[in-house]
Amino acid sequence: MDLLNTLVDKGLRREVPTREEALAVLATSDDDVLDVVAAAGKVRRHWFGRRVKLNYLVNLKSGLCPEDCSYCSQRLGSKADILKYTWLKADEASQAAAAGVAGGAKRVCLVASGRGPTDRDVDRVSDTIRTIKEQNEGVEVCACLGLLADGQAERLRAAGADAYNHNLNTSEATYGDITTTHTYADRVDTVHKAHAAGLSACSGLIAGMGESDEDLVDVVFSLRELDPDSVPVNFLIPFEGTPLAKEWNLTPQRCLRILAMVRFVCPDVEVRIAGGREVHLRSMQPLALHLANSIFLGDYLTSEGQAGKADLEMIADAGFEVEGTDRVTLPEHRVAGGCGSQRDAGCGSHEGAGCGSHEGGGCGSHEGGGVCGSASVPPVGEPRTDLVAVRRRGAGTDVAPNA
Repeated sequence: MDLLNTLVDKGLRREVPTREEALAVLATSDDDVLDVVAAAGKVRRHWFGRRVKLNYLVNLKSGLCPEDCSYCSQRLGSKADILKYTWLKADEASQAAAAGVAGGAKRVCLVASGRGPTDRDVDRVSDTIRTIKEQNEGVEVCACLGLLADGQAERLRAAGADAYNHNLNTSEATYGDITTTHTYADRVDTVHKAHAAGLSACSGLIAGMGESDEDLVDVVFSLRELDPDSVPVNFLIPFEGTPLAKEWNLTPQRCLRILAMVRFVCPDVEVRIAGGREVHLRSMQPLALHLANSIFLGDYLTSEGQAGKADLEMIADAGFEVEGTDRVTLPEHRVAGGCGSQRDAGCGSHEGAGCGSHEGGGCGSHEGGGVCGSASVPPVGEPRTDLVAVRRRGAGTDVAPNA
């Protein structure tokens, strides 16, 4: 297919595809999906080999958020039956982080619900960052605390944070349909603040909210322009009790095409499969490793993920390897180049990662993990509510975490 040959050549040269080419990837048929994966896989392997970076989420403060993001189970007015708790203490957060590090995670992502941190919250998270760094040698820490005020990113950086995550989530044109309590411009501003403070910027999207192909391409091209180091791709978990509970728009093939498009637009940047991979990719998760070079290990913020052991087995069985702390994630030209130095080269420049969205998803609710809905599998295209399990373990509970 001429389109795919062209995109591979551009990806190996770090050249931007056209919007028309990106749209054409999303428009390919299910019959062509393996060809699309194979093509994007060449670009992924060129820049990242067969390494998979593992990230681990710690939800520092769950629920009770004043923002009205339609996708989020922690939103204002959410009726989702999720865990609700206030700030974890530094030692509690560090213990949760240690479970992920022991499971192979290279980066710990500290997330807290809310519009944005107060100065006191920044002090609290700074203490947590220092504690995690002292107790877990070599770990990278990313914070995800919402909208940042002036000076807060610098304080997090001084405390030892390596990165800051804040997602654009969807296109500017449709953002107001998803959230009304803050703006798309607010999110862009926070990514700029992270960059300016010397933090590795992480910003991504959520697919499956009813957006068009044009919306998906718009947000990915906007991300490229922002130049984050990593792009988490979340697939909407339609949580009962949220406004988007009925939005079951994704198939495994659609998810693979979205990941391939992101890889072609951001060829040499860390692309992470974030929330929802277990729910929407299901048995095709291993194919997605040919497109993304990063995943979350274990559970998400408010929902359970595939068992950590199953994640590691999947990576090994697919012929990939877990990236160690001795490896720099991004290609050398990005680590050395500085933010925005490669305006034609992709989406990033510092070593980085990040958190993903306020939502996550997965199964892991069955003993042993990874085998969901085995008693009765709904027909293809039907909502898979059987795969959405509210997190009842790990941070904020007395139950051992999944890692």
